[in-house]
Amino acid sequence: MLRTIRTDQLRPGMYVQRLCGSWLDHPFWRGSFLADSASVARVQASGVQTLVIDNALGIDAEPDAPRYAAGGDASANDAAQGAPSTPTAPTALEDATPPATGSGGSTVSSFDAEVKQARQLLESGRAIVEAMFNEARLGRSVDTEAATPLVTALCDSVLRNPHALVSVARLKTADDYTYLHSMAVAGLMTALARQLRLSEDEVHAAARGGLLHDMGKAVTPPDVLNKPGSLTEDEYSAIRRHPEEGHRLLIESGVDDAATLDIALHHHEKMDGTGYPHRLSGEQISRMARMAAVCDVYDAITSNRPYKRGWCPAESLKRMASWTGHFDPVIFQAFVKSLGIYPVGTLVRLQSQQLGVVIEQSPAALLKPKVRVFHCLRRQSRVLMYDLDLAAGDCSDRVLQLEAPGDWGIRDLEKLWMP
Repeated sequence: MLRTIRTDQLRPGMYVQRLCGSWLDHPFWRGSFLADSASVARVQASGVQTLVIDNALGIDAEPDAPRYAAGGDASANDAAQGAPSTPTAPTALEDATPPATGSGGSTVSSFDAEVKQARQLLESGRAIVEAMFNEARLGRSVDTEAATPLVTALCDSVLRNPHALVSVARLKTADDYTYLHSMAVAGLMTALARQLRLSEDEVHAAARGGLLHDMGKAVTPPDVLNKPGSLTEDEYSAIRRHPEEGHRLLIESGVDDAATLDIALHHHEKMDGTGYPHRLSGEQISRMARMAAVCDVYDAITSNRPYKRGWCPAESLKRMASWTGHFDPVIFQAFVKSLGIYPVGTLVRLQSQQLGVVIEQSPAALLKPKVRVFHCLRRQSRVLMYDLDLAAGDCSDRVLQLEAPGDWGIRDLEKLWMP
């Protein structure tokens, strides 16, 4: 039976099933482990306040320790006894009013504040994703359970601020691409699942599937994945095998989650039946796989690759909208809404003939983001930067059109919007 106990009640010989709270607060990669003296000391020295033990796999807590139902948490016990309970996460993000807390007790944070946490999360998570890929390359079983705390942390980050993590993850180097792409797709899947108002279980399933969707690339030759020129027919065939290879690797590693396996196998299917590996069409493709198709392509085309620079976020959405038969239109519309018409990092020309970069969304007014103005087109010169909220009641300016950073010789646009 699973029980939630306080950290100070942890003893050697207990089997820790899950550490509650933010993954960044504790020093363990794995979410489950048999506690020894050293791990007890590390947990008690961390920021974790409660944890879940499984007394079927280890010793039980003292009789006076509070008892909770399997999978429950301390707030459920408090509520049962009439004590104030911690607010639980809603099933989805509201369009205009984000929820107050996340699944790990996450509070809503500003874009700037969450960017700092997202950068730390991506740096730490990269090691976990890279380790899984390396195990697969060596022909070993992949310990996907090691990624469970990372999935929770990604979901919590997106719940605190839906734009920070996916914006930071877009800034990849060639060496980081494979690993950060997996985390970026997990973040995009989380935001999309919430926009579609899926249940919390489905949100986590979407994030987990996004994180593991490209495992098959672990056995694709790196020189093919990163080739700067055109692929030969054999090389293209090797690329197209990665969904089936990923599906196989996950099954061999003991993954039995239907959504994760389906996302790995079918995230390259298209609505018109021209995708691969099975040329499924329409409703033959599961909702999760249709979601993954959108998230995977968006992150790929907005990221710098060895063979091309990434497209502007808003331009990417515009191009994706023109690809008839590729994406589920309802899911794509929800995806655009989750990011904003002008995602963070988009370069825009204002009606006032100034250039600005989008730094924040206005959920209730998708066409009126907050921008950081830095260049006057009339004077053809930089100006002292200032932030302009286009949704403010006293603002008469508006976005006139998208601009390509390259047309203005801008190679480091992120320095303008990153805190």
